[in-house]
Amino acid sequence: MSGWLDAVLDLLFPAICPVCQARSDDRAHRPFCQVCWAALPLLAGGGCRVCGRHFPGLPEGLTCDACHREPPPFDYARAVGAYRDGLRAAIHALKYQRRQPIAVPLAALLAEAGARLLGFAPDDESAAPFDAIVPVPLHPARLAERGFNQAELLAAPCARRWQRPLLTRALLRTRPTRPQTELDAASRRRNVAGAFTVGEPAAVAGRRLLVVDDVLTTGATAGAAARALRRAGARAVGVLVLARVADP
Repeated sequence: MSGWLDAVLDLLFPAICPVCQARSDDRAHRPFCQVCWAALPLLAGGGCRVCGRHFPGLPEGLTCDACHREPPPFDYARAVGAYRDGLRAAIHALKYQRRQPIAVPLAALLAEAGARLLGFAPDDESAAPFDAIVPVPLHPARLAERGFNQAELLAAPCARRWQRPLLTRALLRTRPTRPQTELDAASRRRNVAGAFTVGEPAAVAGRRLLVVDDVLTTGATAGAAARALRRAGARAVGVLVLARVADP
């Protein structure tokens, strides 16, 4: 019966790949098609032990010059893929076309690949180097406009898979900010400076936190979130994103 029902639903509501716009032929990763899912620009890991970026001549596990000169507010940042090609198209479709089903396979990818990048087996939650997960929040006005927080859609399945609390009210966005895509690096930092506060200090104090978001560009948003969590007493703050802009 379920196979028959799936066939009928697929006929009435076909899954359209967010990258090539063809009908999905990949049941494991719908709505992606098999070709576009296989071509997602995933990153292998390694690079700077703090920011995670790759630099020519930098041995794996060492810190890059930029992080030496000006250490970021977070302890580490890791990205599953590069923000280009199919991954960029998928994130845009999720956020701006409000195609929430796209978040399902992307969150599964984040949970699987993210665990590898953070150094533990996906099903061995005891080895995870964090105590709780904090999705980067939207301002209430932006949340009302979009109808969902894409960071929370990505983070919630990770929290379930890794058996860690999902702290959706610990970090709050207290003032609206311009879209970061419109700004240069310096303007991005000014745009989000002081934009976050901690709504549940007791949930943060003394804990190792993993901040989850969809895209990391200059690190301004992640840095502002990490600063707020640090001020509230977080013991450590790491960052995991689905995609980051290309390494310099």
